[in-house]
Amino acid sequence: MAAAALSGWLALQPAYADDAPSARVGINRVNLGWLSRSEQERILKDIAASGATDVRLSLSRPVDQSIEALAIASGLGLRILLEIQLGNKSYYRESARPRTGFGRIWDIYRLSDLDLGRYRKGLREALQRIDALGIRLEAIEPGNEINHAGYNGDLAVYPKPGAPTPRSIADLKDRLAFERGLDNYVRVLEISRDEVRATVHSRNATVVSAGFSDMSAEEADKRGVERLDPREFVAALHHRGADSFIDAYGIHIYPGRKAAGALATRVNGLLDFCRAYGQGKPCWVTEWGIANPARSCPVDDRAREGAVRAMRAAFGELMKEGRLAAAYYYDWDTQPSYSLWRCGKLSPAGAAAIRPAEIEGARAR
Repeated sequence: MAAAALSGWLALQPAYADDAPSARVGINRVNLGWLSRSEQERILKDIAASGATDVRLSLSRPVDQSIEALAIASGLGLRILLEIQLGNKSYYRESARPRTGFGRIWDIYRLSDLDLGRYRKGLREALQRIDALGIRLEAIEPGNEINHAGYNGDLAVYPKPGAPTPRSIADLKDRLAFERGLDNYVRVLEISRDEVRATVHSRNATVVSAGFSDMSAEEADKRGVERLDPREFVAALHHRGADSFIDAYGIHIYPGRKAAGALATRVNGLLDFCRAYGQGKPCWVTEWGIANPARSCPVDDRAREGAVRAMRAAFGELMKEGRLAAAYYYDWDTQPSYSLWRCGKLSPAGAAAIRPAEIEGARAR
């Protein structure tokens, strides 16, 4: 759609509320750029009608369609966390080649190969187009799960799974390349902050680090991939000065279906590095999820609903302490086990997952 037509359409849509909630609760629907405009509209209208207020969307190839989805979401009054996918081949020289995943996971580019000039140019052009459409981004998140080989080509995938994988940076197969990639990533954060601050509508957007994977060392062994504990990864970024360029650290958590006490223990243990503003950096949980493998209609979501409520309670305590500023459930409709949109409507667990923080707090009181 032409920029002028989109701008006119947006002008008729609801404005953002001035009293944004102190803690954000949202839903993931990434890679909308891969869909037709009519599919984008259908999905985002369902999300808005469900009562969701915040969405995590992607800036990925094709960029034009990704920006169209942002315009639709903005026009519906949805507040946007924009994940900037670093696997975009436009950010790399033609000579760069992805690291192989041996057919088990994605072939992915190395952060150490990312061309910072190409990244700045591509991001600047995209943000200028987003800004020209009057779209306001609440937050940006450069990268995704870069402490895990699935999204960081400087971390190795082994030809055969099952052998012990590294437990620290010192033990990585190619530590020097990994550390060059980390240095590059800190520059990515700096560039991202500078470019979003140069916009009109999104200049106050929160800058969140790539959400870190919570994959365990044991799971990494089974899959034959390198990963690092989020705490060690945060320490490495902190040592390189990343705190100067971000407002919060991103984290992902998939705890499995456990009793309420065990879920709270898992949340508190994984997020123990999160700090309130003034004491360090708070966290944004940019992905979290509880699986329900049932495929029947109507869906039986009772067990998952209880786990979701327990997770929301654990998040709520951290939000009250100021250590957690946002939580986005994964996902709306694309993952068969994790999706909240079931049998043509929002599931009971879905309603509990995306209930605004202030409403959840009122229920708890």
